[in-house]
Amino acid sequence: MSSAPQLPPLSTPITRLLRVPPGPVDLDAYDPAGTPGVDEDDRDRVESGMDDLGQALSDLQERLYANGRVHQGSAPRVLLVLQGLDTSGKGGVIRHALGLMDPQGIHLAAFKKPTVEELAHDFLWRIEREVPAPGLIGVFDRSHYEDVVVARVSALAAPEEIERRYGAINQFETRLAAAGVVIIKCFLNVSYEKQGERLSERLDRPDKHWKYNPGDLDTRRQWADHRAAYETALERCNTPVAPWYVVPADRKWYRNWAVARLLAEALDSLALAWPAADFDVAAERRRLASLG
Repeated sequence: MSSAPQLPPLSTPITRLLRVPPGPVDLDAYDPAGTPGVDEDDRDRVESGMDDLGQALSDLQERLYANGRVHQGSAPRVLLVLQGLDTSGKGGVIRHALGLMDPQGIHLAAFKKPTVEELAHDFLWRIEREVPAPGLIGVFDRSHYEDVVVARVSALAAPEEIERRYGAINQFETRLAAAGVVIIKCFLNVSYEKQGERLSERLDRPDKHWKYNPGDLDTRRQWADHRAAYETALERCNTPVAPWYVVPADRKWYRNWAVARLLAEALDSLALAWPAADFDVAAERRRLASLG
């Protein structure tokens, strides 16, 4: 029997390198072009190693999925939250990092502007409906954090309501963790300069016009306000059961590898075994042999 694919070694876990420490957050202290855990000239090695990382990640995901199928409600689940300013690469992460795994074990939810129905409920109502089932990896493309970032910058809610939401988010995430949800929250940290380059590319290339939204420039004009709102969210909602990770996003190859590595380390920490058969294996083997 062949051994299971092993997670490629790393001298320091990426979860330790990218985790936001408790206390005030200053995003200017985080290098958007940094490459924690690898050298910045290691792109070729990192990209060629994605196959090995993908094999290990795929095996770990299948163990999670198998436990969900067999143990159902008692199986763990994983929730990956992707936040970041325009062009930070949430879609790229989904294609390249999540693309290493079996899509049937992934539940993807993309949160856009709230609908009339969603606005009639508490801000967490639509979020709770998309929490992954046991055995699945859930991915939030934007999330409940829009309700304390965009809502704050654009004054979509009163200051006292924004203040209430920080506590509501912490309570919600604590409840998820108690129910067996492993939460990985990633802020994809893109620089102002790199964002400008990527927006310009979207205008220059007809095949990228579909990605461009004139409203992106309104958000860019409020860059400092959005960064400040994120700093507050990262500080106020950075808990032991739901920590934040700041992922440098200027280098796409590093961003995709780092998120894949965060997922792999989280799954590996669960130390999941393959579910034991609930039938007599020897008897079933004899039955199979009798059928020729």
